[in-house]
Amino acid sequence: MPKVKMPRKSTAIDMTAMCDVAFLLLTFFMLATKFKPDEPVAVVTPSSINTQVLPDSDVMLFTVDKDGRVFFSMDGQPKRRKLIEDLNTQYKLGLNNAEMNNFAVGGSIGTDFKSLKSYLSMSPEQRKASGLEKGIPTDSLNGELDQWIEYGTTAQAGSSGFNKLSYCIKADNATPYPKIKEILDIFKKKHIQKLNLVTNLEAIPPGTAAALAQQESKQAN
Repeated sequence: MPKVKMPRKSTAIDMTAMCDVAFLLLTFFMLATKFKPDEPVAVVTPSSINTQVLPDSDVMLFTVDKDGRVFFSMDGQPKRRKLIEDLNTQYKLGLNNAEMNNFAVGGSIGTDFKSLKSYLSMSPEQRKASGLEKGIPTDSLNGELDQWIEYGTTAQAGSSGFNKLSYCIKADNATPYPKIKEILDIFKKKHIQKLNLVTNLEAIPPGTAAALAQQESKQAN
């Protein structure tokens, strides 16, 4: 009896639909992605052996340059929008919608309240040339940093009232210690005890307690 010859079927898979999806996704991310705003100042942070990584969100960052200028930043456009709306209402800053949008989508802020309207109406390049980036006042007479902390914390908590912010200080290695102490005292007055100091990672010196603990941990694993 003759054998029945089964017809061969092609094993080729039509990838046209998958390629279309890939290019659609690529186009979406190219159009929707926004680059992180440039930092207003360059800061060389001190080194440490701490390997803890800062979270990607819910971070309130205070950058301090070598001259002691303090800059404020917080992630999340809706939270930043609420923050600037509350400050505008409380201190009657006279900000318009465009200026508040510039704050919501922008980066760090480093000026006092009376200059904030002019500051937010400028581009980052114009701000550097204007001389308005003198830093947020932290002195006991005209201090405004505590207000940024208070209103930023409220904006982060939102309607839920739950605050999961990480407070971070990114100071230059050459920043005068009295300026750092001044900032720490402000946090202390706000009853905020848990702070994160941003540093560069360095190798653990051999022979130290940290090196011995690391070695014991590796042996245990």
